[in-house]
Amino acid sequence: MFPWLVMGHLIPYLQLSNMLAQRGHKIHFFIPINTKPKLEHLNLHPNLITFVPFTVPHVEGLPLGAETTNDIASYTLHPLIMTAMDLTRPALEASLKHLKPNFVFFDLAHWVPTLARPLGIKSLRYSVVSPATSSYLVGPARKFHENVTPDDFTKPPLGFPASSMKLSLQEARAILDVMVEKEFGSGIPFVRRILIALIVRKPVILAGPLIPEPPPASTLEERWAKWLNSFKPKAVIFCSFGSECVLGKEQFEELVLGLELTGMPFFAALKPPLGFETIEDSLPGGFFGRTKGRGVVYGDWVQQQLIMGHTSVGCYVTHCGSGSLSEAMVNECELVLMPMVGEKIVNSRFVSRDLEVGVEVERGEGEEFFSRESVCKAIRLVMEVDSEVGKKVRGNNAKWRELLLRKSLDNSDFDSFIQKLKGMLE
Repeated sequence: MFPWLVMGHLIPYLQLSNMLAQRGHKIHFFIPINTKPKLEHLNLHPNLITFVPFTVPHVEGLPLGAETTNDIASYTLHPLIMTAMDLTRPALEASLKHLKPNFVFFDLAHWVPTLARPLGIKSLRYSVVSPATSSYLVGPARKFHENVTPDDFTKPPLGFPASSMKLSLQEARAILDVMVEKEFGSGIPFVRRILIALIVRKPVILAGPLIPEPPPASTLEERWAKWLNSFKPKAVIFCSFGSECVLGKEQFEELVLGLELTGMPFFAALKPPLGFETIEDSLPGGFFGRTKGRGVVYGDWVQQQLIMGHTSVGCYVTHCGSGSLSEAMVNECELVLMPMVGEKIVNSRFVSRDLEVGVEVERGEGEEFFSRESVCKAIRLVMEVDSEVGKKVRGNNAKWRELLLRKSLDNSDFDSFIQKLKGMLE
């Protein structure tokens, strides 16, 4: 396993490893030295899953010791982390020669197949984003020519299944900027990394939904368990934007003021906004006093899966990362969607308009930020018992949750995945 150095990729790759190991397969998981302790508790089969620590070379412009995007303060530095990952190529090649695995799984390190092929090792690009997002952004009908325009990305490509998916011109422009116009490590655009891995005709193998096993509820940190236990069932709003998302000061203020405006208890796990060292320094004036006893804004890592599964949590406000959405859809909390960048916008449209299991926070045409009023409105729509929108979302959510938690679905999809892998070795 050689995932892109982002927690939102490392963790799904480890979930995949756990499912393979559960069926007796042996895994070697490449992981930066100082990141290894952060994931060891998620290794459910240490007898079969071996972490292979490696050093991430320093790249000028990155903080010393930075290994993953979790170690940096801005999305603008992600290309430098990618450049650093490209520099690990000799170390990976040496390990592949030594280990001689049947397969190597990768995502954004597009050069992996050129190492694996001469060694007789099969390489698979394992994508952690949803198939809907992959096919919308880089489906076969997408043409990435020099004259491609944002208009081309406002609607799905030819052949995309019937859908209500649509992006605004501003959203399409932002996606095109990230995917095509800016380099993403080593002077290569993001989309070129993807297309190099997909360029020839290759089979597509679906692994099915990788639903993480919830840790025991008793392991929830005592201070948060005590705080959550003080509220009625389904009363608390939980807001978390993952380990990498850093908001600007204005976005941050509108979000927390929107949570306050609901009048409901809330728990927000957010990194300090750009330019601030601590959450305490960044909160609006008087915020602590006004929300004392019913509101928490915390700037460090929390046990997200356990919190969203707590009986007092009724709503989850998310930035729409694929992993977070998967965790939320198997818990009894309703979804409020606040996509900020890239594929998360497509995720949000799919979940809110096609699956209809969440409500996206409204933004005015051409507006870059969400307002506190729109944040409050979306939360109330899913939380209020008599809301027609809330009733529809709750009903659809219950149906999908039942389907996703059905063990027969999980097992049959993944068993088929493994059989297809075995067929590639014959």
